[in-house]
Amino acid sequence: MRDLGVGFGYLLKGQRWVARRGKRFGVGLLPGLITLVLYAAALVSLGVWGVDLVGWATPFADDWASPWQGLFRDFLAVVLFALCLLLAVLTFTAATLLIGQPFYESLSEAVDRDLSPDGSAPQSHRTLWREMWISARDSLRVLVRAAVWGLLLFALGFLPFVGQTVVPVIGFFVTGFFLTEELASVALQRRDVELRARLALLRSRKTLVWGFGTLLGLAFLVPFVAVFLMPGAVAGATLLARDLLGEDTERAPRTADPEDTDDTEAS
Repeated sequence: MRDLGVGFGYLLKGQRWVARRGKRFGVGLLPGLITLVLYAAALVSLGVWGVDLVGWATPFADDWASPWQGLFRDFLAVVLFALCLLLAVLTFTAATLLIGQPFYESLSEAVDRDLSPDGSAPQSHRTLWREMWISARDSLRVLVRAAVWGLLLFALGFLPFVGQTVVPVIGFFVTGFFLTEELASVALQRRDVELRARLALLRSRKTLVWGFGTLLGLAFLVPFVAVFLMPGAVAGATLLARDLLGEDTERAPRTADPEDTDDTEAS
């Protein structure tokens, strides 16, 4: 159970790390803001034209008598919007990481340099486009795994009592696990740790992962909050990745990153 507190501690340390580095925090907000605007535009469009889309997709209901046609299509439009909203929540982190790949790579490297006695950081030596392809491919694989869990939990949700109490709790832990995987992948992928190996590392310290990701996952249900927490979440996930690999997670005795001209002393 100690790992729960350690994982949550990495989340807090990550937020403090970026809060003391105004420039990196400001740059780190950009990918989340871009993703939020794109997702908001898509959802607003769906809200405006969703009924028309459902009408186009259900021509068999054109001759239904009132009010059944309207009730049927309105119901499908609400279901469609709810499913897209759920998909937006599930994919927000992956999309933000993909859009902000260069920003978050730089941020994660800065955390590694800050913890290294010689100021170095692991390098993957891949091109940016190769990194983005691997990130997109792995995010899709993780999303498929998360979707399988989601369908299973949805089915279990119909069980009396258990579906309304135990299943939602399990859902939060599952969300926290996959969210942590997405965030830690920035540091682990740079170390050439493949997806299967990443998942095995995370499973070996599940309580550590839950401590980091479960409460963060609850916060990420609110996309605007997710934008502001995203840079610190990447920094904290880098600390967690170093812990999983047995690397030092405390700052080495050296001066601050010269790029962070507005830093104060980090803890």
